[in-house]
Amino acid sequence: MKFDISEAFAKELDSLDNLNFADRFYKANDVIYMDGNSLGLMPKAGEAALLSAVEDYKNLGIDGWTEARQPWFYVAEKLGARMAKIVGALEGEVVVTGSTTVNIHNLLATFYKPSSKRTKLLMDELNFPSDIYAAQGHLRLLGRPADDLVLLKSQDGVTLDEDDIIAAFNDDVALVLLPSVLYRSGQLLDIERLTAKAHEKGIIIGFDCCHSAGSIPHKFHEWDVDFAVWCCYKYLNGGPGSSAAMFINRRHHGTQPGLPGWFGSDKSRQFDMALEFEPAGSAGAWQTGTPHIFSMAPIGGSLDVFEEFGMGNVREKSLKMTSYLMFLIDSLLVEQHGFSIATPRELQRRGGHVALAHGTDAIRINACLKAHSVIPDFRFPNIIRLAPIALYNTYHEVWRVVDIIREIMVSKKYLSMDEKRGPVA
Repeated sequence: MKFDISEAFAKELDSLDNLNFADRFYKANDVIYMDGNSLGLMPKAGEAALLSAVEDYKNLGIDGWTEARQPWFYVAEKLGARMAKIVGALEGEVVVTGSTTVNIHNLLATFYKPSSKRTKLLMDELNFPSDIYAAQGHLRLLGRPADDLVLLKSQDGVTLDEDDIIAAFNDDVALVLLPSVLYRSGQLLDIERLTAKAHEKGIIIGFDCCHSAGSIPHKFHEWDVDFAVWCCYKYLNGGPGSSAAMFINRRHHGTQPGLPGWFGSDKSRQFDMALEFEPAGSAGAWQTGTPHIFSMAPIGGSLDVFEEFGMGNVREKSLKMTSYLMFLIDSLLVEQHGFSIATPRELQRRGGHVALAHGTDAIRINACLKAHSVIPDFRFPNIIRLAPIALYNTYHEVWRVVDIIREIMVSKKYLSMDEKRGPVA
């Protein structure tokens, strides 16, 4: 659709929007929250689910494992079954457990099996650092040389060329681990194409979907992805430090998990306390330790909202909001104030946030936005990430953010801010 730079147009877009669930979330009236790609706002249903779990603990004690309203013994698998609809998986292919990095360690230990021919672990230099740290640590534990980790180079420093990725699918590659959406630029990779090309070469491939799960519909089973991991505190609104999730294609079920633990046991035999591990016949086998009940409960409440809103609607509205944001940036900030957009323009190549770049002043502009009650985030060296969330942001908020940035630049208020970022950017 054609956009307009006027405030009246933004308000008109909101008047026509019948998919704003802002009243389902806790939002401060005087703050414009544009950081849902880093930590989603608290859904009221998430709060209710957490308080319900607390009440069950208070009233039931240990009997909560089987008698709670959401029995704790099965909650990881039950949440996984609901989460499967968001990522296009079959029931039993998703489990909610652990943290993203621990789950990566588990899946690397499971699927990275270097042989005399295949030794390389292929990732990329733009990947989220924790994923790379996990891979480096895993190679050290195996006694493998550091150069078994191959980091694909970016041509422009902000995006990846998928043809370059596919060209790196050599006969010596044992496993590929890539992001679905690059955390800085917001570029969305073609998971279906990359998976097909990897499998043509006999390579196992997995994806870190922290910056896409809950923002972009996936079809992991249909695309035959081997495995995927994601956190639940960004677009999925599970709260800080909430449990993560992982997908394991059912054709890998029965494989011994790399980091086995008792909660990955066949549920019917778990309390037999056998000394031989009998894995569950599902993704639940990749659980290592006892589930973190209070860190999982809000996820269930958030999924209530997603099930009502619909992932198709999430993606459609997200693309419209980011397109509108890009239009306003192009119209009011690029030529006038030296900004650029690092996010790909094509709808099929971008995730849920817009990466706004500005020379060497991004840190101070980001800080000044926060001083003006706009919550973005900064990513080194010069990216301000802005994420209008379909579930709870408005088009008028998008307009106001760009107008505030324009005012900050005209008045040069950002020059009074500290040039050093805080410990949490």
